[in-house]
Amino acid sequence: MVLHLRGTVVLDDEREVGEAWVVGGRLTFARPSATPDAVLEGWVLPGLVDVHCHIGLASDGPVDDGTASTQALADRDSGVLLVRDAGSPADTGWVHDRDDLPRLIRAGRHLARPKRYLRHYGRELDSVADLPDAVREEAARGDGWVKLVADWIDRDLGADGDLRPLWPSDVLTAAVAAAHTAGARVTAHTFATESLDALLDAGIDCLEHATGATPDQIDRIAAAGIPVTATLLQIAQFEAIAAQGSRYPRFAARLRALHAHRYQLVRDLHDAGVPVLVGTDAGGTIAHGRIADEAAELVRAGLPAHDVVAAASWRTRAWLGVAGIAEGESADVVVYDADPRAEIGVLAAPAAVVLRGAVVAGS
Repeated sequence: MVLHLRGTVVLDDEREVGEAWVVGGRLTFARPSATPDAVLEGWVLPGLVDVHCHIGLASDGPVDDGTASTQALADRDSGVLLVRDAGSPADTGWVHDRDDLPRLIRAGRHLARPKRYLRHYGRELDSVADLPDAVREEAARGDGWVKLVADWIDRDLGADGDLRPLWPSDVLTAAVAAAHTAGARVTAHTFATESLDALLDAGIDCLEHATGATPDQIDRIAAAGIPVTATLLQIAQFEAIAAQGSRYPRFAARLRALHAHRYQLVRDLHDAGVPVLVGTDAGGTIAHGRIADEAAELVRAGLPAHDVVAAASWRTRAWLGVAGIAEGESADVVVYDADPRAEIGVLAAPAAVVLRGAVVAGS
């Protein structure tokens, strides 16, 4: 199979070319002698990245391999050809053996405490002191990432139940160091202001949600160059969750405040120079294949469409160490009829999705 990619082929923020080819599943900028089997014309981008996604997870816990496959195919058909898993109770290592599914970077199981996260989601540690050893184990099972749950509601406080950190600062520092020694990076679920300074002190590599970040903490995040995955589709549900939380009025009030502040937070992060990543938080309560909706939310919040598209494609690929459009690399690209950097809604309608050199989806 030889494909001719023609139009505007976007390599990165600074470079574009007019054409490229796919030969034997690989990209090349040298015109092949063979006549192309097909010409794909338009705006060609490196395959999209969903950097917070849960293949293998549903609202009540792990799913079977068939359901996980359906989830991954929905992501693929949306143009997502690279997924950074953000924690899954299911063993999804088999995805690596499927040429028709997106590339997957796994983080193993969420690491949490008993009754301090969603049931059937995480690996619950009886003692906080177990965290460094658990991090080592999850690092060995995954693909270079570990996921911590940094805060969750503490229902033992009764009517005063609210978001509280799960781990002491010294344990967090030891856990992140253990991951780094094992060659893995660490990301953390965090909604609460109270968790962020300890995570930053520990040398965390990425933050998920970070809804509680104060201006001073945003400055710290920016100075450290730590990316934040905004997950606006998830944060949009906070008002509905708060409405169900009458037993915990402090928690409900906090969620409502975080919900109201979500767009301003994202703008503040971006304006401070924090890399804002694109992640749907699919799995659980959010359907797979909604990368375009998450991108549109980021633009609605005030981020430039160019930056959102870059974060959903070549910039995050580079950060994860996965090639985009380059000579000899795997042909994982998405083709659009118009430029999504000019109109973010274009992301919702890929004209063609090419994975490992095969056209697998498109309008």
